[in-house]
Amino acid sequence: MKQFTDKVAIVTGASAGIGLATATVLAERGATVVLTATRVEHVLQACRDLLARGLKAEPMPLDLANEASIEGLIGSVIARHGRIDVLHNNAADLSVTKDDRNVETMSLLVWDRIFSVNVRGTMLCCHHVLPHMVRRRSGAIINTASALGLLGADVQAAYAASKAAVMQLTRSIAVSHGKQGIRCNAVVPGLIATQAAKDNLPPMLWQIQESENLTPYVGVPEDIAYTVAFLASDEARYITGQSIVVDGGAAAHIGGMAQLRSLESASRADDGPVKSQ
Repeated sequence: MKQFTDKVAIVTGASAGIGLATATVLAERGATVVLTATRVEHVLQACRDLLARGLKAEPMPLDLANEASIEGLIGSVIARHGRIDVLHNNAADLSVTKDDRNVETMSLLVWDRIFSVNVRGTMLCCHHVLPHMVRRRSGAIINTASALGLLGADVQAAYAASKAAVMQLTRSIAVSHGKQGIRCNAVVPGLIATQAAKDNLPPMLWQIQESENLTPYVGVPEDIAYTVAFLASDEARYITGQSIVVDGGAAAHIGGMAQLRSLESASRADDGPVKSQ
């Protein structure tokens, strides 16, 4: 299925996890994919792996907190290819996650750092790519948000607020540029089994979050990548301004469902077998 043949895609935060999975899926489906991240050595290795498979991939360093870096990236891709068909704004700043607790304890430096990358960086990528998409009257932008931007939690207040802002930014771009042939959507992951999540989420918290899923498994990066690829494709030509939740159903029910199920099971066990009359 080469639905992206002759198309050019940029994926930010493509050194691992969701970004790398998305870049791989887009390349497998025919796109020339520009992989960007601050960790240049990881992007270089990812591109080597894709090129070894006969896929089209190019590495580019990118600092989303620096507008000149973003402008340089977009200009370089246009100079080489003359077009940008897909932009997947996936990168986020997780470097200060341990200091992103609640509003009372958070420092302004943490808040500003997270917003400078997650919101300002996403906006600037769109700002610099939109004129080229408008010129061609065609383009798909997909932003990575988060279930934390939909539901309240007692941790990661800045990250959650930034991802809620990304969803509103998504709607704003869809409204302002839809008539120019540009679609903008967001993908909203829940718990995803990335290496970073496995490394940073304590086993007990992992079990609690996994138990709230309606599916019998935790999603993997490819689950998000396939959704992004669909939203970027012509098959999704009538979808814009939407935030598509991909979370195994965790946000589809009231909190504590897993505990309620356990109580119900215990209650049925206490009642014993049903006796015939």
